[in-house]
Amino acid sequence: MKRLFSVLSFLSLAALPLLADHHESHKGNWISWRGPLQTGVSLESYEGYEFNEEPVWTDEIAGRGTPVIFKGRMYTWAYRGEGADLEEVVQAREEATGKVLWERATHDFISDTIYNRYSIGAVAIDTETENVIVATTYGLVTCYTKDGDQVWEHSMMERFGRLTFPNGRAGAPVIDGNIAIIRGVTSYWGADGPARDRFFGFDKKTGELLWSSTPGVGPPFLRDSSMSTPFVETRNGKRVFYAGTGCGNIVCVNVNDGSPLWRYQISKGGVNSSPVVKGDQLICIHGKENLDTTEIGRIFAINLPKDYDNTGGEIDPKQKGAPRITEGVEAWRKTLEMFTSSPTLHDGKVYQIVKTGSLHCLDAESGKGLWELKLSNEQLHASPVYADGKLYVAMYPGEFYVIDVSGDEGKILHKIEVDGNCIGTPSICNGKVYLHTTEKLYCFEIKNTGIKWADAPEDKMPSAGEATSLTAVPTDVLLQAGDSATVKMVKLDANGIPVGEAGDAEWAKFIPPTAKVKAKMDADFKGNTISAGNDAALSAGAWKASADGLTGFARGRVISNLPYKEDFQSFEIGESGFAYPPLPWIGARLKWEVRERDGNKVLAKTLDRVLFQRSLSFIGHPDLTNCTVQADLMTDGSRRVKSVVGLINQRYIVALIGNANLLEVSSNHERVKESVPFRISANKWYTLKTKVDIAEDGSGVIKAKAWETDQAEPDAWTIEVKHATAHKKGAPGLFGFSPQSQKSVFIDNLQIIQN
Repeated sequence: MKRLFSVLSFLSLAALPLLADHHESHKGNWISWRGPLQTGVSLESYEGYEFNEEPVWTDEIAGRGTPVIFKGRMYTWAYRGEGADLEEVVQAREEATGKVLWERATHDFISDTIYNRYSIGAVAIDTETENVIVATTYGLVTCYTKDGDQVWEHSMMERFGRLTFPNGRAGAPVIDGNIAIIRGVTSYWGADGPARDRFFGFDKKTGELLWSSTPGVGPPFLRDSSMSTPFVETRNGKRVFYAGTGCGNIVCVNVNDGSPLWRYQISKGGVNSSPVVKGDQLICIHGKENLDTTEIGRIFAINLPKDYDNTGGEIDPKQKGAPRITEGVEAWRKTLEMFTSSPTLHDGKVYQIVKTGSLHCLDAESGKGLWELKLSNEQLHASPVYADGKLYVAMYPGEFYVIDVSGDEGKILHKIEVDGNCIGTPSICNGKVYLHTTEKLYCFEIKNTGIKWADAPEDKMPSAGEATSLTAVPTDVLLQAGDSATVKMVKLDANGIPVGEAGDAEWAKFIPPTAKVKAKMDADFKGNTISAGNDAALSAGAWKASADGLTGFARGRVISNLPYKEDFQSFEIGESGFAYPPLPWIGARLKWEVRERDGNKVLAKTLDRVLFQRSLSFIGHPDLTNCTVQADLMTDGSRRVKSVVGLINQRYIVALIGNANLLEVSSNHERVKESVPFRISANKWYTLKTKVDIAEDGSGVIKAKAWETDQAEPDAWTIEVKHATAHKKGAPGLFGFSPQSQKSVFIDNLQIIQN
């Protein structure tokens, strides 16, 4: 039960990279955001050091992240353009010259990202396959080969219910062994319906979901979508990672199967910084109100538990998550305030920038402040990077510092004015320092007569034990009616490490005793192949598998074929006064409910969670294209206060904007948004119909018409919006916006028809 709903597990049988290759991959490379040691520290040292303040080359492309380098290639995550033309871009470059070898661009869709808050983070490089994985601001996770060919892709929003937030924080992917770890706040279905900060483990080669994990508790505080990137290590016989969450916890999760091991509640708001580990202590910082004081912010060290199987923590029976540890946890603390910039750890010292622009050096063992250096008046995301006795520090106003930290206090060697704001953290590789600003990509040179690379500390993978359970790969299946999929059954030991493949399992549909909706997936297994009939109904459910004396769980959804129609009349409304919407609708159970209104059963938006005042729910396959979506819609309220209700078609929201009396087409309000006047009365039914036409050149026209439901459908489209780079596919869905969750919206007679 616990493994099924708080953890859906697996690690593929593909061999892990050899330790020797692991060490060698760090020499002359910078393969992830925090560098080879996950601490912001370079392994390089130089003979005849001289820093050149004039850049070797620049490129006028904006970025807020960190360039990464592997085997002579640099990979950057950037953005360019304005308005509807703005796009996020992954670029592969020659390390030596900065020449672009290839690029892949994507466009924002259905997010509420504002103020060009894009590409905050970094891509991750897999040293085994040389593939590149990027997680965009709006939830596209894509794996490319080193030559730019797409290997696999997931739309986390449409597939797993990922939410977006105006701050645009997404974090960076992490690759460990055969697993690519992605994070985000999601609202999916069933036990994963509540909005929580979650981590997902994907097979790095195939993109199959291996596990999902919900180690924190409660929704993110005040919509704090954490960008804390996991720190990975082997401890207590397990491969684990540590990260901050939007609900104010430091969490520890088993990398192999996603099981939450422990959590430590440190603040009321989100922990966005990435932790570092020194010996038996974890060090991190946050910038929210402390849980046990009224002060804002704290840099702290916590003692890691001695035994991750018996942490002494307690699980909250209502919120679940990982066991919370409270006794003997904190080793030291110091009141410093920083919301996103992460600590850098080297030689027993912690270097931390605070939001007021000062650089602090602390003793890592005791937390004692050693020195402080004022650099600027403010700081945002960027973290310091260390190499050979120097710190390379990018400050938000557009100032780049080189600071000598080899003595008893910091000494500024260079201060360089750069164009744009510095939000991204620098990276260092082969005597070059790379920096992305909101206007340019810079390459600076460390002139030298020779470079040496220190060996990375040994980082052994844990050994496998005796098999104790099974898991299915993928552990979450999505089928269109008429489709089938084959899953692979893998034996796992007690730590989630694979110990071999199992044969065909015996499968039985499974309804958890705690499930509020007793539902089964309209599909059947034959061997390890699951199939849905051509007339299979929209459905979702879980499965229990048995093989070789072991058991495991999987779950899945079936998306029915088009045309799809729902008038809600078959729903039984109980004593609670409502019925839950269809279980397979992503993120729907806590956002919508079926209620009686004027003697008719309709879908109504819930109002009990401000987090869901902006509600999107997807009801079809993410690859659906060329269809018409239609429904009857109504806003609640009065002449002065009305809500917003609409439909989603191919990654566009078409909505009736109640207060403004508009029919609007949007994909992001700062990118694609056009409207026409349309008078809207509260508590009156309107019919909305929309389709998207795509031309051969990739452009498109989003068409919509609206009319009073008791009137005849007009011949002409009410609005037609041209989009030069149109979205070619996307899951249909529903949209409702109730400012401060004050006024509901209502939907009836939903239809999705293939054109």
